[in-house]
Amino acid sequence: MNDYLLSIILGVIEGLTEFLPISSTAHLRIAEALLGVDLESGFWKMYSIVIQLGAILALTVFFWRRILRFLATFPRGESGDRNFFTHPLSLVAIAFVVTAVPAFLLAKLIGKNLENLWVMAGALLIGGIIMWIVDSFFVRPRVQRIEQMSLPAAIWIGAVQTLSAIFPGTSRSMCTIAAGQVAGMSREAALEFSFFLSIPTMFAATGYDLLKTLRPHHTTAAIAPLTMTPHLWLVTAIGFVCAFFVALAVVAWFLHWVRRHGFTPFAIYRILLGAALFFALSRGLIGR
Repeated sequence: MNDYLLSIILGVIEGLTEFLPISSTAHLRIAEALLGVDLESGFWKMYSIVIQLGAILALTVFFWRRILRFLATFPRGESGDRNFFTHPLSLVAIAFVVTAVPAFLLAKLIGKNLENLWVMAGALLIGGIIMWIVDSFFVRPRVQRIEQMSLPAAIWIGAVQTLSAIFPGTSRSMCTIAAGQVAGMSREAALEFSFFLSIPTMFAATGYDLLKTLRPHHTTAAIAPLTMTPHLWLVTAIGFVCAFFVALAVVAWFLHWVRRHGFTPFAIYRILLGAALFFALSRGLIGR
């Protein structure tokens, strides 16, 4: 397939799936297997990291006014009832640290599962079932806005988010949304906190992956040295731009959707995709 067309497809998939609770990692890995992308290629490893940065940038652009408002009201908050530990920015930072520390310590385990389609199939299926149960039973939220969140809730969400790093296909957003609902947050508040938490989480994860990949230290996963030609730069730029604009549209649409419909359709989709992936793997219809 033409590299430019391939980059558009992968960039669109990244933008569509990064912030939906359906696992962008699983969708990209499945697409790469179906499209014959060489996973040993240094360029495509680097490319998959860069297009994630495009999606993250979309999130910061979408919420820039909200972020500036949080900065302006730190640490007392808009209502004056927050403190250094309970302001939304602090809660995001605390949840991030709770995720980052075990994720860093379990880096080797995470690396082993990163491209395992069997693990992704199981994570999609089990995660879909959990999400369906949570969205069906936790329907009386106590917290309507993230400005009302508690410190224990942020710690809980950060701890649950760790599962998405250990088991690819689980979905970072699925973990944080479901954990937020269990902690008594409304769907919209859980989703918004998931978005804000994804900014430092994804910047740190992609930055670490890019550094580890380009500056290897006795790791077979490294891609350095990598010679970038004008053609490869253009391919990368196309994927980055596609991921940015598609993610920007998806974030706006998803916030509107959740206010009216909830997360159950995404849970059903995860279950069906996980079952289909198990079937394809068992029949040898897709690479392992």
